[in-house]
Amino acid sequence: MKTDDLIALLSTNVEAVDRRQVAREILATIAVGAIAVIGVISVMLGIRADLLQTEPLMFLLSKLAPAAGIVVVASVYLMRMARPGGEERVAIAWIALPFVAVMLLAVIRLAFAPASHWNTMIMGDQWLECLLSIPIIAVVPFIAVVWVMRRMAPTNLTRAGALAGLVAGGLSAVGYALHCTDDSLPFVALWYGGTIALCTFAGAKLGPHLLRW
Repeated sequence: MKTDDLIALLSTNVEAVDRRQVAREILATIAVGAIAVIGVISVMLGIRADLLQTEPLMFLLSKLAPAAGIVVVASVYLMRMARPGGEERVAIAWIALPFVAVMLLAVIRLAFAPASHWNTMIMGDQWLECLLSIPIIAVVPFIAVVWVMRRMAPTNLTRAGALAGLVAGGLSAVGYALHCTDDSLPFVALWYGGTIALCTFAGAKLGPHLLRW
């Protein structure tokens, strides 16, 4: 067979590539992961009972905003990382923005509070539970995200793993916020932010092993 004939044969009845398939699969997986996290939180820890009151609801929103922001930004970049060479389109500054924002707000909150209150504001009553719960529960969405990413073609497995861990940690933090009654911004910045960062680090370490293709 001549080269021209081979090219003609390969180009016959070629189906159009669905450019949105990657985004749909990743977003569907993240949605399933979020549902699973909320289910685990509800069964294992329970949802706080005062969310119908205005003040606790406002505090909850202040905790959900940075965690949800992390999930949104990380999900966008995860979709880019799913394609070969996608790491060139990932801006670390945008990923770090929710962390920086909540840290600045926490510092401002501490600056206007008496120093004698700082320890309570930072440590709260549930720091150990938070430290353990968010990374452990993040395993569920992390497995789901890694599973769908293995069907894609990321070329930088460390960054892809880190983003998978970041998404999983953010989802876990969103779910844990529904249970946690420590509403101080310094607490959220340290323990939510720290555990999400821990999930990201773990994802970066596991990525080259779990996403190899």
